[in-house]
Amino acid sequence: MSNHDGGVPISSASSTDEARQAGTAMADETGTSPRQARPTMTPIMRSSSFLREHQQYRPPSQRPENHYGIDTVVEDIKPTPGSPHVASPFKGVPSPDNPPKVVESGVSHDLSHPNCTPRPGERIDRLVATIFYKSTSPRLSNAIPSPGKIPSPQRSRSPSLRGNDPEIPPTMAPSSSLETYPLEPPAAEPEPLDHLYGSYVSPMCIAAFLHLMSTFPLPPGSADLTSAHRCLKLDENQDHHPLVVELTLSPAPALDYLSLADLRKHELIYRFEREWNVDVALRVDTLWRRHPRLVVFDMDSTLITQEVIDLLAATIKDPPDLAARVADITHRAMLGELEFDSAFRERVKLLTGLPATIFHELRPVLDVTNGVRPLLRALKRLGVKTAVLSGGFLPLTSWLAGELGIDYAHANEVVVDEATGRLTGEVKGRIVGKERKRELLIEIAEKEGIALEQVVAVGDGANDLLMMDAAGLGVAWNAKPRVQMEASARLNGDTLLDLLHLFGFTQDEIRQLSA
Repeated sequence: MSNHDGGVPISSASSTDEARQAGTAMADETGTSPRQARPTMTPIMRSSSFLREHQQYRPPSQRPENHYGIDTVVEDIKPTPGSPHVASPFKGVPSPDNPPKVVESGVSHDLSHPNCTPRPGERIDRLVATIFYKSTSPRLSNAIPSPGKIPSPQRSRSPSLRGNDPEIPPTMAPSSSLETYPLEPPAAEPEPLDHLYGSYVSPMCIAAFLHLMSTFPLPPGSADLTSAHRCLKLDENQDHHPLVVELTLSPAPALDYLSLADLRKHELIYRFEREWNVDVALRVDTLWRRHPRLVVFDMDSTLITQEVIDLLAATIKDPPDLAARVADITHRAMLGELEFDSAFRERVKLLTGLPATIFHELRPVLDVTNGVRPLLRALKRLGVKTAVLSGGFLPLTSWLAGELGIDYAHANEVVVDEATGRLTGEVKGRIVGKERKRELLIEIAEKEGIALEQVVAVGDGANDLLMMDAAGLGVAWNAKPRVQMEASARLNGDTLLDLLHLFGFTQDEIRQLSA
């Protein structure tokens, strides 16, 4: 049935037909069915495969695998134009001989760690630093004036003339007369670094602050200082640079080494503020920090920009120097140089004879501090109670509280002669001085059932210090030097609305609250 040609078997369709005809002839002669011939695979059948033709099977690749790990599989994905992005099959199984490639980035990807979520029964003290850039009061460089701007020798010899020259720093020693030299040269001010790295809370400013905080010792058992920051306010007029930034440091410096009150007064903190033209408010991160329930304000130079008693004195023209004398007493009392109660009685005595209607006439003159109205709207929407405790006069204080929607108002009552309708120069009852302000704050908090940790006191003078010390947070608003040093926080901006940043509110959240 087959032929051999050169040792290669060959089968053909004609030989198969002959075998089929021979079998049929044998069946006819014997009357029985012959055995069927064994089927054979033709070359055409051997060259084809049903599975292969229908792409249901693909033989394994004979080339060695060069890819291991899921990362290399993803890298090999090559989408074709017009087709969806489909991942290619997995091309390798990691093994000890062919381990996957691991890249160490140095970043921990844990979802929780002791600094953010302490273990049950443990506690981590965090320190919150709110950094305010003082954009409205930029510092100038302490550079010595050029020779072309140095005044004449006559002007240098005269301190009064030299002080009137805007080109000469007030602390610069005269250059002609040795007799007028100071015993010691004035201390050099830090170089204003915000001029070099940006007039805002720049990344270099944040880096410098973190470096500064890393120099303080940590509590026992703590090895690293971690930090997180949020931008709370942007400068909308200059490329949206950050003006207020909140930093959370964990853990806080060791309290047994340096208390929070001492840390606020630390020389390095003060120098940092001078270098970068910022105010730094340091607070322990507690639940009450974010949820105040009572905010108490001083009135003069806080809720309003003036001192009411100075406005009253300015209405008296005889003697002509009365307004200046009252203003000087007021200034010294706010600095803490004079006892407030006795100074207030002395000033009221100078107002003897003023008509009682003057309080009504002064209402349109009162200049409400920028940001007070939206701040009070925001506090009311948050459900926070408000109070004004003033060392001024009750008629004006009560009226202003009603205009602004303040819940409590306390101030001094002056005696009015019923026959003449004029001030007698006497004060009725206790003077609302520093002790009385502290008592009133505690009384209001107890009446409302509010813990002192959730009370905020805002003021500018020395007579506000006891009130600010009793509250959970005392804020010095454009205050006198002593108050700036003693207060828990300082605000020296142009809007009292910045107070909300101390509670962690962002600029957008403040807009929503004060709308």
